[in-house]
Amino acid sequence: MNIPRELLRILIAWVVLSVVGCLLVWFLLGPHLPPGNMSDVAAGQTFDNQVMLTAATPVVLLLLLYFVYSLTQFRHRGGPLEDGVPVQGNGTIIGVWIAATTAVVLCLAAFGAYELFPGQHGSGGGQGPSPLSISIPSNSANALHVQVIGQQWQWTFRYPDNGDFETADLVLPVNQLVEFHVTSIDVVHSFWAIPLGVKADAVPGADNIAFAEPTQTGTFEVRCAELCGLWHGHMYVTGRVMSQDGFQTWAAQEQQLLAPATKNLPPYSPIYYPEPTVRGT
Repeated sequence: MNIPRELLRILIAWVVLSVVGCLLVWFLLGPHLPPGNMSDVAAGQTFDNQVMLTAATPVVLLLLLYFVYSLTQFRHRGGPLEDGVPVQGNGTIIGVWIAATTAVVLCLAAFGAYELFPGQHGSGGGQGPSPLSISIPSNSANALHVQVIGQQWQWTFRYPDNGDFETADLVLPVNQLVEFHVTSIDVVHSFWAIPLGVKADAVPGADNIAFAEPTQTGTFEVRCAELCGLWHGHMYVTGRVMSQDGFQTWAAQEQQLLAPATKNLPPYSPIYYPEPTVRGT
């Protein structure tokens, strides 16, 4: 194989930099990629980002290396400007490039398809009112149900499994699968529990279901990710993940504290419409 000397030097430098770069990305940067490891869904997304960023590292390094090499080796060094020597395509180089890029694309496509198989963690997005079987966790029968209600411009959370109270605080137990039911009572919002890896649209008249199991205690941020009006930027809360016992204590206290308000709540429903639902003519 007749490889030009300049190209051979680039390839050697690229291989060395790719090995070093991939190791640094995988072991140093990868574990700290968003959204983190606060839930099983978030950990799955972090792993996916880690794989894709590592796969992209050699490609980015090759482009940068060739760009720098061209600037330093092929720049004009004085004298009259003339057209360069005509360059013909190298069939070997073209074939290797096509084969390598095709292999990268096919590998990433296979990896993405595998991640969608049953037993794998999904994207954390809402699956609609009737999630596909491949997106429902095997232990969903024991999930804690939390209804997320969006309205301009705040979030409220209803706990039908713990007395059916509704509160502005989102508190979850650690190591407990949570089944979020996301809806809205006015305009379209988007429930984005960032460190949990959950992002589901809150649409009036729709029950959008998403699953996540918190695996670490601590606080996490919830934001609205859909432009919903003047105070969209202020539509956020700080959620908490606490121990199982701590959650049960909190839920019992909230149920007792909010009992007078709970009596006036409409019956639990996947969706809510303000009354009257039809305007008079």
